[in-house]
Amino acid sequence: MRLIRKGKVKEVYETENKDELEFFFTDRISVFDKIIPSDVPHKGETLCRTSAYWFSVAENIGIKTHFIKTILPNRMRVKKVDVIRDYSKLNEKTTNYLIPLEFICRYYVAGSLFDRIKNKEIKNETLGFDRDYNVKYGDKLPTPFFEVTTKLEKTDRKLGLKEALKISGLGKEEYEEIKEIFFRMDSEINSAVRQRGLIHVDGKKEFAFDENRSIMLIDTFGTADEDRFWDRNKYEKGEFVELSKEYVRQYYRETGYYEKLMSARKNGLTEPDIPSLPDDKIQKVSRLYIDLFERITGERFR
Repeated sequence: MRLIRKGKVKEVYETENKDELEFFFTDRISVFDKIIPSDVPHKGETLCRTSAYWFSVAENIGIKTHFIKTILPNRMRVKKVDVIRDYSKLNEKTTNYLIPLEFICRYYVAGSLFDRIKNKEIKNETLGFDRDYNVKYGDKLPTPFFEVTTKLEKTDRKLGLKEALKISGLGKEEYEEIKEIFFRMDSEINSAVRQRGLIHVDGKKEFAFDENRSIMLIDTFGTADEDRFWDRNKYEKGEFVELSKEYVRQYYRETGYYEKLMSARKNGLTEPDIPSLPDDKIQKVSRLYIDLFERITGERFR
């Protein structure tokens, strides 16, 4: 097989079947669009198997996906679509391509959303809160907060509806169809993980058109990389126990790296290299990924 794309975490290969691709899930880990120079044992396998689990759930509720099969422990076969980086080539007649957007929905106040609230970058009313309410970390949002960002640019940037439609080739009805699919899938995720002692805090999804311009749910979702989960029992006691990659993000916030990185980006300076994870953190993160896989799927890892 020939490597055709190397992402921060996942590698994509051509296969003997020209209509298929093979994903190889590595043990690499990235935060803030930076690859950490530390591998996390078994991470790739947990992502591959968790993704396969959710693709099966999606197909069972009538959502079309690009998933074909897993090749354990950490490879997946999927339907091939074109990745078109020139936005001008996308329109409402283009078929079989990756929609160059990431769709995000938040159900609780956490992570960067809390930062944006503190910095007054986003108003209470936008999130469904009263204007004078003192928003706290961990608050459940009155209504889900749906956003769209770029997918194929060097760093993600948030988009309004007009630009999202313009650069993606989506029609307004297709955009609404994607939202409907997104919320239908998340309804399954939210309900299922709650029964397993988890809270689904937020998550992102990607979509593509097939050869008939039918919308497909693609890539990976509902994993420790793409989504954020908290322990339900601890949350009900006022604790926010991170059970996803957010644990790693919080570590780099605590060390001061995140602040330095954001300052460099804001001022157009050279971005500082991200340090390795300490050995004890690597082992803890590996265990975190394995535990979350087991709690989501009900399967034993080994």
